[in-house]
Amino acid sequence: MFASLVFLSAAVTLDSHLPPLLPWQGDSVSLMQEKGPLTTDFELSEGTLSPDYADTMAFVDRLVAANPTQFKVTTIATSSAGRAVKMLVANEQGLFDAKQLVADTKPTIFIQAGIHSGEIDGKDAMFMLLRDIATGKRRDILSKVNILFIPILNVDGHERSSQYNRINQRGPVEMGFRTNGLNLNLNRDYTKLDTPEVRGVMQVINQFKPDLYVDVHVTDGADYQYDVTYGYNPVFSSESPSVSQALDNLFKPVIDAKLEKAGHIPGPLVFVMDKREFKKGLAGWVATPRFSNGWGDLRSLPTILVENHSLKPYKQRVLGTYVFIDGAIDALAANDKALNEAVQKELDFKPTQLVVERGYAKEPDTIEFKGIAYSRTESALSGQPEVKYLGQAKNYDALPVFWQKEVKKTVNVPAAFYIPPAYSQLVSKLKLHGVEVTTVNGSVSEPLTQASVADFSFAKAPFEGRFRVEATFDYNTVKNVDMTGWYKVSTEQPYSELATHLLHPEAPDSFFAWGEFNTIFQRTEYVENYALMPYARQMLKEKPALALEFDKKIREDKNFAKDADARLHWLYERTPFYDQGYLKYPILMAFEQLQKGQ
Repeated sequence: MFASLVFLSAAVTLDSHLPPLLPWQGDSVSLMQEKGPLTTDFELSEGTLSPDYADTMAFVDRLVAANPTQFKVTTIATSSAGRAVKMLVANEQGLFDAKQLVADTKPTIFIQAGIHSGEIDGKDAMFMLLRDIATGKRRDILSKVNILFIPILNVDGHERSSQYNRINQRGPVEMGFRTNGLNLNLNRDYTKLDTPEVRGVMQVINQFKPDLYVDVHVTDGADYQYDVTYGYNPVFSSESPSVSQALDNLFKPVIDAKLEKAGHIPGPLVFVMDKREFKKGLAGWVATPRFSNGWGDLRSLPTILVENHSLKPYKQRVLGTYVFIDGAIDALAANDKALNEAVQKELDFKPTQLVVERGYAKEPDTIEFKGIAYSRTESALSGQPEVKYLGQAKNYDALPVFWQKEVKKTVNVPAAFYIPPAYSQLVSKLKLHGVEVTTVNGSVSEPLTQASVADFSFAKAPFEGRFRVEATFDYNTVKNVDMTGWYKVSTEQPYSELATHLLHPEAPDSFFAWGEFNTIFQRTEYVENYALMPYARQMLKEKPALALEFDKKIREDKNFAKDADARLHWLYERTPFYDQGYLKYPILMAFEQLQKGQ
């Protein structure tokens, strides 16, 4: 109790730099209990504290002990520091095996908390909801859905707990850190799969096949009236537009109505174009597949990203999360058939082209928005105008919003990708993604296309533990490749869009862009001039056209003419001794079958 009082006192001090609050007292406060079985640490602290890892896992065990016929806990991964990432499975009939849940007629909702462990609202909200199920207050829930719940995904970051982890967030008093024990952001790992935590999530999705995936976060950025914002890739930019439309039409109205009735203000998942001048407008973000909701969109898995407002008190955010999940459960139970039909429609669709990169529109749309009044004054510290939020509601009738509507890059989808045996580690990752991979038996008759790097640049600093690379490519036809032991990824499969984003080298979140093929930028065989000179003379004598090309380059390119190394390298490149793998993307693509089918 003494520690809690110290924390409560500290919370007041730590909040003093944040903008003033709008008053709030929603009906959802009635969801909290002060005493009784399975009262949470969050409730005992009057909505200010969240338990550490040990106490969290102890509470999970207490939930299971209170309701062993409907709850079971399982370990889905082990962190790099050796902590278990646990998941609670809830089913009305006590069907806990993945195959049993998939066969069950009720839909399954998968709720994930603490991917950024300082943003832990989902853990304490779900503990209350699961308690209400266990104690009989909410018996209705498991008659509607099955539940998969990860209380803490980033278990190592959760234990890097401090009062000073997030300067712009109101509670809990002590909160975890954004990244895991290796300083990797789990919500940037959905394509490269470097972390055991996200690999565990992939296994859960592959095995349990949830109907709805909810990833609970807390947002950064500006002040506004909304306390629960959420979203998914909008219809115009979605690779699963039927799914996005179903979420718009069938889920959003149910969730919003439930939140509003409980005294919360649901809002759109948007960010700010200029944090120093709010009225310049909002940024309408489209998630790429490195993020949970961008990955879910490509996989046609209905995925909702919840971003509670960081400046709202922890108590308000957690209660809003409870109500949000309750609404999502209602919507899923009522509309699972329509949602599944939308999913199947997207899985059946096989695009011939795919947008892999977008930019913000030059001209904005407009949106009604519940903002907060602010002033701008010149700061002596930064030397520029800075924003001060005033704690007063300000409603915008037509605030500009810039959606990522500009298509910056589109690629043709091949009929198949062919992966050399040396890159078998990528096959394991593809299978974790749910992508079907087969082994090539015999030769491939159709012509194959290989990408060659024309120009490239590496990032100057690592990002998520990788030196990312950007490149432009030339494409050439290759024939007579011995494909013994190669792997084939056909795009005539449900996850063709995801496979293309992972394997096409021009996709910004591809394995190539994340540095899986950085060894192709190394030259490991060289030439001695005493050997090259006589060989090159003979080569130019036997190939007059090549000799003319060499002479022309010397005449027209003064720098080339003066650079002995460049001249000799030019000649070496054109010998059969030159490394044929240098700057060649090893994965081959087949377009012929696709063209015949168009």
